[in-house]
Amino acid sequence: MFFLMRCLHHEGQDAARDAHRPSHRAWVQSGGEGLAAVLIGSALVDEGGSSLGNFGVLEAASLEDAQAFAQGDPFNRAGIVSAIELTQLPDTFQAARISDPMTPRKNG
Repeated sequence: MFFLMRCLHHEGQDAARDAHRPSHRAWVQSGGEGLAAVLIGSALVDEGGSSLGNFGVLEAASLEDAQAFAQGDPFNRAGIVSAIELTQLPDTFQAARISDPMTPRKNG
């Protein structure tokens, strides 16, 4: 199953985000210790370049695994994240078109 994950961050969290970025990246690269594969993701910024949050396209076995991945992210555990949105993508989503996933895919 594929999910669009959108995490919004509290304002004024630049220092905290910088401090937790290495552990956040390690979490993404490990797929949350195997909960999900992150196919692609990035920071979300406003027109002036200020951080709003982050997004990712996840592959997970279930909505519960995708939720556990998002909730376990070091940014969330540190209180940086104000809201997490997960939307299941349709069966027609073409994940194979993402040629360089951020987390190695289990089946692919």
